[in-house]
Amino acid sequence: MTHHTIYCRLGSEANSLPLPIMAGTVLSDINFIDIAGELNFGLEMTLAQLDKMGLTPTEVAIDLVVLATALTAADTRISRAENSQDRWTREIDIFIPVSDTALWRTQQQRLGHMLRFLTGDHWRIFFRERPAAYRKLARQSEHLKTTSPTSVCLFSGGLDSFIGAVDLLCEGQSPLLVSHRWDTLTASRQNECIAELSTRFPGLVVGNHMTGRVGFDHETVTSSTTEDTLRGRSFLFFSLAALAASAIGEDITIHVPENGLISLNVPLDPSRLGALSTRTTHPFYMSRFNELLQGLGIKATLHNRYRHITKGQMVEQCKDMSFLRMHASKTMSCSGPAKYRFHPDQTMRKIQHCGHCVPCLIRRASLLRGFGQDEDETPYTLQGLRTRVLDSSKPEGEHIRAFQLALARLNAVPERAKRDIHVPGPLSDHSGELAAYERVYVDGLHEVGVLLAGVQAKALA
Repeated sequence: MTHHTIYCRLGSEANSLPLPIMAGTVLSDINFIDIAGELNFGLEMTLAQLDKMGLTPTEVAIDLVVLATALTAADTRISRAENSQDRWTREIDIFIPVSDTALWRTQQQRLGHMLRFLTGDHWRIFFRERPAAYRKLARQSEHLKTTSPTSVCLFSGGLDSFIGAVDLLCEGQSPLLVSHRWDTLTASRQNECIAELSTRFPGLVVGNHMTGRVGFDHETVTSSTTEDTLRGRSFLFFSLAALAASAIGEDITIHVPENGLISLNVPLDPSRLGALSTRTTHPFYMSRFNELLQGLGIKATLHNRYRHITKGQMVEQCKDMSFLRMHASKTMSCSGPAKYRFHPDQTMRKIQHCGHCVPCLIRRASLLRGFGQDEDETPYTLQGLRTRVLDSSKPEGEHIRAFQLALARLNAVPERAKRDIHVPGPLSDHSGELAAYERVYVDGLHEVGVLLAGVQAKALA
């Protein structure tokens, strides 16, 4: 076990480094101000986009995004395998400068608990005042206000977020779409989808898009290699949305378009509960984040209007089905579209949907339900699921077999669904919605079951 401490500074802050609380901790000193005196790691670019729209965020919202950026540095640059006893749980302290230490300290315990739930790690967050030179980081915009958003909507470039944007725009809303990108593939898919939305909804999308590009080089954190589980990514995504919402300046709904099956993310088998089960939009975590926003005085609320329906039902109920049919293939759902780039078979070295990971299978099932047989135009590396027996000991068949076993268990004991929906996390904030969550879990599994009918996956010698 290696304990890590991330010390975040704004400028020089001479002689302000604290004594590490944990003996033997690995200290990483990260300056959030670049050589031009501006916020580093892509944050200045994000603020500049709001400034250009004539929008000015609050200082507390900027604090939140700086904290989220520091968490992202820790989450993506501290290897679980190298720094934990169980190859999963890390211990991380973060020291962060903020605009109001008294306010932030009221949220200290809540932050520790919600991050523990989200990432599976032990976090401690410590706050101190910003240095005098950076007491104000928000630039009062002098640009003419060019947009009057009615809401904020997360826009990842995936199928769910595309449907979410289409539905809001068809309702006559004017959402400010908020994206985050780091790799070029994500950027290109988001740009392509935004271009199509701008053509279909002229005037409602152009200028109503804020993109964060927060990332770090491999040397940002001391003595560790990178980590690709990325369990904390939604904290950054939600924080960017809260930044935009604070700049709009009124009570704002932040739409989080995510189908109910993925949002609950009930593990397909007991071994998937930790390392293989994300909680990025779980109802319990979203409730805690809403409490954090309320505690910080940020007038915004996360809301997932699709939490009770499957991805296939989202497709079926899309408010512009013809537009979705034309452009669904441009969206990206795969958990690892670059996983085949070094494959021995050069014909498989394509950066695209793999076709066999959990998000790909749910996507394929949803488009089968919504569009019908042979109407999914998405290129998949594993295009045909029934052309041969798939090896469940390899990635090509691992998740397919896991779905099949989960379906077999559910069909054998249907009443287990009442218990299964509580496995990933508490639903105590939503006691009146338990029947709806149970229904979407069962419907979601059976939706994938239709896709996998006749598919064979087993361990091959």
